[in-house]
Amino acid sequence: MYRIQTEEELQALLGYPSELVQRKVINHIDHHCRDFIAKSPFLVMSTASREGDCDTSPRGDAPGFVYILDDKRMIIPERPGNKRMDSLRNILSNPHVGLLFLIPGLGETLRVNGKATLVQDEVLLEKMAVKGKWPIVGICVEVQECFIHCAKAFKRSRLWERESWPTEVPTAAKILADHAKLPGASEEAISARLSKGYREQLY
Repeated sequence: MYRIQTEEELQALLGYPSELVQRKVINHIDHHCRDFIAKSPFLVMSTASREGDCDTSPRGDAPGFVYILDDKRMIIPERPGNKRMDSLRNILSNPHVGLLFLIPGLGETLRVNGKATLVQDEVLLEKMAVKGKWPIVGICVEVQECFIHCAKAFKRSRLWERESWPTEVPTAAKILADHAKLPGASEEAISARLSKGYREQLY
């Protein structure tokens, strides 16, 4: 397998971005980005450790769950999870993060790159309370780049077209049981555990 090793080789194959693509990046949260984030119930966050090991993690809640502090900073609430804290651990050693905001039914996405810190400010975090519970920790992202990403991947994948969705999907409980191989952790037991968590531990 031939491996591309330089940017010159890559650009010779794929070409150069248009002037529009080169100029679309801004370094702050303007009114368009605010509106997009306010309507987005879901984002994907990419982080990396000090050594460069990468991780990607989803975050989701009601539209507008990400709190815009000002035109350079936003706060993502850290809701209860499985306590692996992969993203949070990475941020402590390497603050660079990449965010991808999605709006259901819209092919274009909003990409945000910046530096993150973990914050514990009750006054701020209380603003993100749900059902009387606010996050213990927030992820504050200082924006360095914001830009719209085109819809080609969504059009090719037909992601929002219900008729293209598979009729049978993988079972998380079965996958977890086979991977973990813990005594007593059958597919049925894990399924019940997941269901309980989804009912009682979202916030």
